Amino acid sequence: MKEEEIEPTTTSPSPPSLPSSDPTISLHPRREPFEFGLLPISKLIFTDGTTTLIPLKQKLIQKASPSSRIDAQGISEILQISIENACLVIDTLAAVLPLDSDPLIGAKANEINSIGADVNDLVLFLYIQSYKRLLPRGHKDSASVADVWPSTSAFDGFLSALSPLQLARSNSRRFMPSQADEEAHQFSYLQKHLANILSLLAEPVENEDEESMVLTQERFEHLGLLFQFGEKGSEGISLSQAAPFFANSDPEMPAVPVPATQVHDWILQNIAAALENTAERVSAPAHAADQDVAMSDACTSSVKGSSVAFVEGISKTSVVNRASDLKSCSIKISNCHDSVIYILAPLKYATIHGCSDTTIVLGAIGKSVRVEHCERVQVIVAAKRICIANCRECLFFLGVNQRPLILGDNHKLQVAPYNTFYSQLEVHMDQVGVDATINRWNEPLVLGMVDPHDSVSHPAGVSDVQAESAACLDPDQFTNFLIPNWYGSELSETTKHNPFPLPEAYLASQQKCHQTLMEVKQALRDLQLEESRKRELSSALHSHFKDWLYASGNIRQLYCLQAD
Repeated sequence: MKEEEIEPTTTSPSPPSLPSSDPTISLHPRREPFEFGLLPISKLIFTDGTTTLIPLKQKLIQKASPSSRIDAQGISEILQISIENACLVIDTLAAVLPLDSDPLIGAKANEINSIGADVNDLVLFLYIQSYKRLLPRGHKDSASVADVWPSTSAFDGFLSALSPLQLARSNSRRFMPSQADEEAHQFSYLQKHLANILSLLAEPVENEDEESMVLTQERFEHLGLLFQFGEKGSEGISLSQAAPFFANSDPEMPAVPVPATQVHDWILQNIAAALENTAERVSAPAHAADQDVAMSDACTSSVKGSSVAFVEGISKTSVVNRASDLKSCSIKISNCHDSVIYILAPLKYATIHGCSDTTIVLGAIGKSVRVEHCERVQVIVAAKRICIANCRECLFFLGVNQRPLILGDNHKLQVAPYNTFYSQLEVHMDQVGVDATINRWNEPLVLGMVDPHDSVSHPAGVSDVQAESAACLDPDQFTNFLIPNWYGSELSETTKHNPFPLPEAYLASQQKCHQTLMEVKQALRDLQLEESRKRELSSALHSHFKDWLYASGNIRQLYCLQAD
């Protein structure tokens, strides 16, 4: 079935009922595949609906194991991509699969390729690679984006007069789509392509004509990659529990396959109901809970009906959030300037967008981190994987189990080994499955400069050339980052040092700095000075330290943290 043949309908001879009359329980698109699962690899983007993907699925099945799983070697051969990119496909799919739906969930970094991808999940993953992000609303306040980017840039006359931050701020939450807008756009895409998506999962009925396609319960569950039923932003319930034709099925007795047309009509009904609810939220007054959340108080907020917490628009301050402060499994940090942000919690996903001159410390991230359109930002994170896109002059201290993915228009990026700890770090890492024995911080994987999924347009004439990679930080410039112990000493399980072993060059540099400090301290102790001269020396040292605090801006962080 070609994409242009789709004419979605919302009626059927016997309309199935919605799963619940409770408006808080409704169908939602899973945002994770669209936000963390799109790869700018041209051979993965199929724009002809199922014309190519259905034959491709047959080839994948032939190459797959008896359990319908295929490894990177098989994906590389069928899709004609490199082994490196095939491994990236499996790893990215693993990052966006729904909870507990697949053996890839919870697999260690070195086990992912041997487990392989389920063919049904893989073809759905490939299908949505054609998705484009929602275009931002028109920018109306150019003055608001011109406050930090230097008037002269290494990129002047080469790419664009706008910096990544200016581009990002032109799409700030005042002007870019809200969560409700994005959900509506994802629904619109899924609604348009639903018939094709179902045809990738459906099977023909034996001894029937080719149009008689059915879905088994097992195939139906694969739609959980794209849809979920949720209640007030919860993890959601399985589609089979929500669907009237599979609800309360006997696990010992396979459920009877359902006509694909019945599934199609039932999902369209639920999409229509959800879109109606979304339209009400989009048109609600600006102060409504589902609209953009004001962050003037520099705190973290969760949007009603969302599993995402937001830290937005803070400037010249410090923010601390611990696990007890967060009720969400994901966080978005956006449009923050000249600040220090601590998110010391175990989370699944984190997005950092449009920030500048800010230090961001993330706890343990079990699925994926995405950093985009940032300038002069330091990010410290322990995570399974990270993607960096369209950033300039940023420094990343990484403890990552997979290769850092770098794509888009980047300039002067640096990576370094993880450089901090807090008392609950290892507990949080265990909770989300980050392995401290594997750190691939210095193995960036670089894709093309142009991302077809990015709604921020690129300057005319820029081709899909290789993006700039990241350089390793000079070991002599490596320093530890100290996090105050906000958790207190009453916790029995504590992390007392950096859980990621340092490479030899960085460890030697750290030891050298420590030795120098010890020598300076000893030299000061050995000075034979009168008491009055000792007081003068002490006063001079304190004065210089105070001058440094003010000059560096760190005095503000001290005041903020003292207030916390």
